[in-house]
Amino acid sequence: SKVALAFGGPGGRGRKMIRTVALILASISFIVVIGGAVYEHLAVVPVWSAAVPASLAMYQGEYRLAAENFWIPIHPVAIVLLTIALLLNWKTARRYYVLATLLGYAAVLLTTFIYFVPELMSLTQTAYSTTVNSELTGRAQTWEILSLVRLGFLICTAVILLLGLSKNETAAVEGFK
Repeated sequence: SKVALAFGGPGGRGRKMIRTVALILASISFIVVIGGAVYEHLAVVPVWSAAVPASLAMYQGEYRLAAENFWIPIHPVAIVLLTIALLLNWKTARRYYVLATLLGYAAVLLTTFIYFVPELMSLTQTAYSTTVNSELTGRAQTWEILSLVRLGFLICTAVILLLGLSKNETAAVEGFK
């Protein structure tokens, strides 16, 4: 049939390739999220959290840092690609790896929306002052430590996702192989 030919013939070689490409794209998007977080923890967070509110100049004014231009679109892209990879790999052993990653990512996003974003907004929208507020700086340092824990968790889930790529895409589901 024309459909079988479009997917690489009766053996479904094209379907296997589509499953693998979907998982690769999902992995790339998820690792881009981690790359953004690593960059922020190396270059941005140490600056703004050093001496709040005196260290908040990068978040103030007309030429402020607009990190949301990265973070707002990247999460939906990663979620959609992970979901597509999960659906396409559902009948393979890879599904456990993609599902574990997707559930871990959902937990991270939930904690991000419940704690990290509101606390970040509260801290970074504090009016700029040349003085240092030790209470605000302490909150910023707590935020940074907890965010590093969150980043470590994301890295662990990325390893799980990448391990899924090493699994045979044609293997029947029998648990982790």
